[in-house]
Amino acid sequence: MDTMNKVWLNSYPEGVPHTVRPEQYPSLGALLDESFRKNADRPFCICMERWLSYRQVHQYADALGAWLQSLGLPSDARVAIMLPNIPQFSVTMSAVLRSGYTCVNVNPLYTARELKHQLNDSGSTVIVVLENFAATLAEVIDQTAVQHVVLASMGDLLGFWYGHWITFAVRHLAKMVPAFTLPLSNGRSVTPFMNALQIGASLPFKSSNCTLDSIAFLQYTGGTTGLSKGAILTHRNIVAAILQAEAWFTPALGRIGDMRDANNITALPLYHIFALTLSLLSMRWGSHMTLIPNPRDIGKFVETLKMRPFHLLPAVNTLFNALLQHPQFKNVDFSSLCVAQAGGMAASLGTAQHWLKVTGSPMIEGWGMSETCAIGTNNPVTSHEFTGSIGLPLPGIEIAIKNDAGEARPLGAAGEICIKGPNVMSGYYRQPEETAAAFTPDGFLRTGDIGIMDERGFTTIVDRKKDMILVSGFNVYPNELENVISLCPGVVECAAVGVPDAKQGEAIKVFIIKDDPTLSEDDVARYCRDNLTGYKHPKYIEFRDELPKSNVGKILRRELRSGK
Repeated sequence: MDTMNKVWLNSYPEGVPHTVRPEQYPSLGALLDESFRKNADRPFCICMERWLSYRQVHQYADALGAWLQSLGLPSDARVAIMLPNIPQFSVTMSAVLRSGYTCVNVNPLYTARELKHQLNDSGSTVIVVLENFAATLAEVIDQTAVQHVVLASMGDLLGFWYGHWITFAVRHLAKMVPAFTLPLSNGRSVTPFMNALQIGASLPFKSSNCTLDSIAFLQYTGGTTGLSKGAILTHRNIVAAILQAEAWFTPALGRIGDMRDANNITALPLYHIFALTLSLLSMRWGSHMTLIPNPRDIGKFVETLKMRPFHLLPAVNTLFNALLQHPQFKNVDFSSLCVAQAGGMAASLGTAQHWLKVTGSPMIEGWGMSETCAIGTNNPVTSHEFTGSIGLPLPGIEIAIKNDAGEARPLGAAGEICIKGPNVMSGYYRQPEETAAAFTPDGFLRTGDIGIMDERGFTTIVDRKKDMILVSGFNVYPNELENVISLCPGVVECAAVGVPDAKQGEAIKVFIIKDDPTLSEDDVARYCRDNLTGYKHPKYIEFRDELPKSNVGKILRRELRSGK
């Protein structure tokens, strides 16, 4: 297909622009500054029924930013953020970005091995971490370049009395803070979050000199070598993604009137690119977020949804399905819901149909990657039914279906989905070979997904070129699993594949050849729990005498997936 023939533009909803202008802002920090200034007296977020205003978040971010600047960090310093969906996340992110540094988002549930790799690969010298996860950091901190630790508690920013009660309950009643000791050798500092704010409040905050080409985030995603790699997302990439999402969602949000009145449900983890981009869109609008610290507690989640009207609910198929299964979900008032945005993993027709029946609001499926700031294609938000496709390219984005040689395929023909646009990363951090392999000669990012585009510009994914497994919206790479499980005592050889799963989209199945007859499935499962994040744990473990291989000895995962 000739990429200049952008057939999808003819299918755009009325009023959606064909392009966006990230250049209207000199940096992402400038976008945040504008929002803080315009919306000072508006609510920013609500968490555990405690509100923060934009003015408060602005003040806290300035204080934390001033404290970070007082450390004498270099202009390209990387600051790791290891926090769940609590107000400290947005405060920290805003402080880092507006101070001119780079955010490195870290999954709080990482194992020590995974955390060590990401801290070392990114070169992070500062980390802001919730004390619940500090024990993991303590295991590896001496093997990293981290010099400054900011230690947050759950109750920080929830008000003095209530905040202290929440922190006490988390520590001593729920016992959710494992014992830890963070060594202070080699000049390392450990500062409580609220102390950093108190110190920084008396220091001058200097706005950064960042440009649109400065690095805003190193967003880590799985690597085919088994090690995650950092997608370099610039201020331009993020601003473009915010504006693209805003343009696309606007047709469905007209009945809200003033977008500052919108209540955006933030249940997906903010360290994940999907939730991160939408949280920044919320800030651009001046609307407020309802933060869900633990979306696995579906009962509390449903009770929160009952509290007040909500307008935007992004989720992965797994979460939509879990909500539908809760007996109280049908009693929620859905009359204000404008967009139920599905992403992160394939949405299933069964869940979509059930969702529409219960809520009266269709699930709108989209597609994107960490490398594209979660923005890529989306079904029109004016749709009244589930299409099964991933939709149309958003404003300013080109999608091309290409063969292995990088040549465009005609409409209706299958090929690799390739993407180009102002939201697409500049490359992988310190990975020139991976970066070169990721792009076609004409500048399109290869996604590894195989798709077909129809004559209206809608694309449907039919297969995956990569062996990546998608578990509840999270990328899992077989090589990493195999590398870890191969170290389990008694394992001779192993192979990991994804198998269809009604709840997670895909589940992990591991095939193992063992030389210890006493090795059991429980032994392997326990080893995986000790060495892999939860979503990487295999659901199925099967012992075999041999694995199918090619004539050069490569394990044939396709045959394992098909049951051979």
